[in-house]
Amino acid sequence: MENETELNDTAQVNTESEASPETPGISKRKKLILIIVCIIIVIGLIVGAGALVAFKIVKLNHPTGIKGADVSKYQGEIDWSVLSESIEFVFIKATEGSSHTDQCYEANRSGALASGLPMGAYHFFSYDSPGATQAENFIKTADLVSGMLPPVMDIEFYGDYYLKPKPAEEAGPEIAAMIDALESEYGTKPIVYCNSTTLRLYSDYFEGCPIWIRDVYKYPVGVKWTFWQYSDTEMLDGYHGEEKYIDMNVFSGTYEELEALKIK
Repeated sequence: MENETELNDTAQVNTESEASPETPGISKRKKLILIIVCIIIVIGLIVGAGALVAFKIVKLNHPTGIKGADVSKYQGEIDWSVLSESIEFVFIKATEGSSHTDQCYEANRSGALASGLPMGAYHFFSYDSPGATQAENFIKTADLVSGMLPPVMDIEFYGDYYLKPKPAEEAGPEIAAMIDALESEYGTKPIVYCNSTTLRLYSDYFEGCPIWIRDVYKYPVGVKWTFWQYSDTEMLDGYHGEEKYIDMNVFSGTYEELEALKIK
């Protein structure tokens, strides 16, 4: 019986020895599967994180500094005594193109001034009408006076211009014409609100203008900005309109520098 046991043990050792060359092969397959699974998980995490940022569920922009809002008719009726508790300056939409005026501008202008907020007005620039007549529309509507923040030209895309932007050689002279008219009227360059694309296309015509850059996903790199629109999904108390969100911005300087920026 003892000899039988020894023979069985020897046979088992031989069997294990014969099987051992296959073990590395099995290990490699397992490693490959593990690597593939890990890659899929990493890709899933990256895509998921990107989606959270893209849909603004997760916000990366949390700047510190002097913060303010920009508003239009879409915020509806505003209780400025309440909203002013959450912001330190405001820009209000006044006009668009050569003839349109924001229906809430007059009430918003009065309310903002009564609240004591530093206030300015902005014009949504149209690629379909002359810069000079757009300036006229803004000047007669905005009623900006000494002590208010400079006028703002909002230069972004709309309609078909998203896919086919107006060439700089066509849009540029009209942008420049409006800038010149506003500077002549107020004694200061207007602030230019833009995104990275309009800045790239038309920046040659923005010379000397303070830049208000829109980047709601990240810190604007490579741009010397005066104002930065860092969010378009904030929710504050004090307004009741069809748009539940409000745009938020931060000023690059100090309170003294904000004061110095005002129309003289």
